[in-house]
Amino acid sequence: QVQLVESGGGLVEPGGSLRLSCSVSRFASYPYAIGWFRQAPGKEREAISCLTTAGGTIQYSDLAKGRFTSSIDVAKNTAHLQMDSLKPEDTAVYYCALDKLNRYYHCAEWAYDNWGQGTQVTVSS
Repeated sequence: QVQLVESGGGLVEPGGSLRLSCSVSRFASYPYAIGWFRQAPGKEREAISCLTTAGGTIQYSDLAKGRFTSSIDVAKNTAHLQMDSLKPEDTAVYYCALDKLNRYYHCAEWAYDNWGQGTQVTVSS
C-alpha cells in the first residue's frame, strides 16, 4: 500500500513563503505522478500542480502560475511545492496525491487514488 506524508505547512504572513514536502513510501513503483491539491473551508478541492517521476512537463493550474513551483526528487521519493508571495486566500489544507498510472497531464482529482493526510497552510498577519 502506497503511503504519502505531507509536511511543511504552518502559519505565514502575507507575502511570505512556505515549502511543502510529500514523502512517498517505498512501495510506489516507477513511473508515477504526483499531484498537489488544496481545499479551503467551504470550498471544493482544487488542483495546483501535477508532475511525474518520468520527467515530463510539469502542469500548473492558473492559481499556481508565477507563484508556486513543484519539483520531485526521484531518488528520495519526495515531492516539493515551493509557494511564494502567499496571500490570505491561499489558506487551505494542502494535499499531495499519487497516480500509479502516471496520468500527470490530467491534473485533476479523479486521476489520483492515493492521498496524504493533508497539511494546513494559514496565511495571515
